[in-house]
Amino acid sequence: MKADEPWWRPEAHEARRPLLLARNRIRRAFRGWFEARDFLEADPPGLQVSPGNEAHLHGFATTLERPDGSSVPRYLHTSPEFALKKLLSAGERRLFSLGHVWRNREGGPLHSAEFTMLEWYRTGEDYETLMQDCAALVALAAREAGADVLRWRAAECDPFAPPERVDLAGAVQRHAGIDLMATIRPDGSTDAGALRRAMGQAGLGVAADDGWSDMLSRILVAKVEPHLGHGRMTILDRYPVAEAALARPAPDDPRLAERFELYACGVELANGFGELTDPVVQRARFEAEMEEKARIYGDRYPLDEAFLSALATMPEASGIAMGFDRLVLLATGAPRLDMVQWAPGD
Repeated sequence: MKADEPWWRPEAHEARRPLLLARNRIRRAFRGWFEARDFLEADPPGLQVSPGNEAHLHGFATTLERPDGSSVPRYLHTSPEFALKKLLSAGERRLFSLGHVWRNREGGPLHSAEFTMLEWYRTGEDYETLMQDCAALVALAAREAGADVLRWRAAECDPFAPPERVDLAGAVQRHAGIDLMATIRPDGSTDAGALRRAMGQAGLGVAADDGWSDMLSRILVAKVEPHLGHGRMTILDRYPVAEAALARPAPDDPRLAERFELYACGVELANGFGELTDPVVQRARFEAEMEEKARIYGDRYPLDEAFLSALATMPEASGIAMGFDRLVLLATGAPRLDMVQWAPGD
């Protein structure tokens, strides 16, 4: 199927159908995997008070018209996270969700404005347990797809090999020659000037209005991510706390957070946290993120006050989101995300 060919033409669908059947097998196997481990499947609503409060996350806005003639803004969720954490506060202990989410300003071979996200939570369990979950689920997806390797373009990855685990600062030092920790103050705040100078010395371009987070993103995309997940999966661990708005600080270093991302074939597959449950700290982080969003994009989203209230009674937990479409794409060797979506958006 060509990129510009309508997916609903019979010949185009015939080319995609084996990939879609593999997708269904993987989805069915995943549900069985979670249910065998005493997880409950939640079905959270897509319409939310806030789409999320991260600076570079863009939601779809709409208006809820009430029968009395009043109206309030609402957003399609970018993740079921807020709803699932409220359910943890309500007393649930192991939850998963497999459903559609929406993110604006996204598109390309690995992106879609509407896509399927697998998200799950474990209360009372360390975020390292999520790393083991990821390895098991990727292997399961490969088996259901009949794949010996994961593929993306020229890259390959063994889905059955134990993932390597590397810390983010070490990866930046290795691949970009930059001492990232030297640009982070003891309290976790960041020094944009120091990182700007380090990038100049490393020969990396910087935009005049780039903040510290923007510069780190440039480093990761240009120098680090292309090296991750080749041969076997990579767990990129211990993100700076400034890059982990919803994760708790690492117990041994307040500059870092319990956050990791899973990569295969240079492609990010999952983003996991030891969850932050302090509503005061969470509010401050959200407000800082919205200030940054306003600075860059001239926009901001409301805070979900019910979510912040629920955090006060939420138990300690770990949680993770995985791009289900991306995993199917790698397991089937498909060339584009739309090839493994039943009815791709126009």
